[in-house]
Amino acid sequence: MDMTSIHQFLSTTATELAIKVMAAIAFWIIGRWLIGRVVALIQAAMNRNQVDPTLTKYLGNIVAIALNIALVLGILGYFGIQTTSFAAILAGAGVAVGAAWSGMLGNFAAGAFLLVLRPFKVGDFIAAGGITGTVKELGLFGTTIVTPDNVHTLVGNGKVFGDTIQNFSTNPTRRVERTALLANGVDPLDAIARFKAAVAQIPNVTTNPAPEVSLLDFRLEGTVIAVRPYTHTDHYWQVYFDTNEAIARVCKEAGWPVPAGTQIHKVISA
Repeated sequence: MDMTSIHQFLSTTATELAIKVMAAIAFWIIGRWLIGRVVALIQAAMNRNQVDPTLTKYLGNIVAIALNIALVLGILGYFGIQTTSFAAILAGAGVAVGAAWSGMLGNFAAGAFLLVLRPFKVGDFIAAGGITGTVKELGLFGTTIVTPDNVHTLVGNGKVFGDTIQNFSTNPTRRVERTALLANGVDPLDAIARFKAAVAQIPNVTTNPAPEVSLLDFRLEGTVIAVRPYTHTDHYWQVYFDTNEAIARVCKEAGWPVPAGTQIHKVISA
């Protein structure tokens, strides 16, 4: 074979390969766009029928993964690769990978259980897997939680399902727990009346159940008053801080002394 034939062969093969690569890239881009559109249409239809957002996102993820696998197999078939052989190789490799990634499979199974048992839904404020925050998404392998300080956190479904789950959004109200330490000589019954009146003025505090202000404990420094207003979960931190301010304001206006034996610790950063 002379150099001309070799050059012609290489140029022809390179041209055909370049065309196939460009076509594969086009298929991938168009296919990904179509998959996005299909998933969006499915989720929009489910939203119109008022399907739970948690189920909508979970099924959307499953459909997207299935269609992406089909797209990859289609592109491989276009290049002349036997997808049946590829599937067999993939299945064999999947056994080894599955053994190494057993945790991922466990997360997938836990996600299915979370979807069926429904201990929480998207938008609920929960504590699970060591993280407290608002559920943004229940994915195939992990649950996305946004913490109160606005940190986007992904927790494995296995850890969420295997740990204690607290759902603060299930009940219509949540109780705020605060205490006030009074100096000896301060009338606790008068203090209770003052705290009740102050807490009742805080916005978003419910009247049913009514705030609880009670004599909690006796200490050497003085008496301890429990101040426990109720509010909706959405207003918890607002009521929490407003309750602190109300306690401080009542103590200041009444002119009560600081309890004996208490200390103010200063934290000095290096």
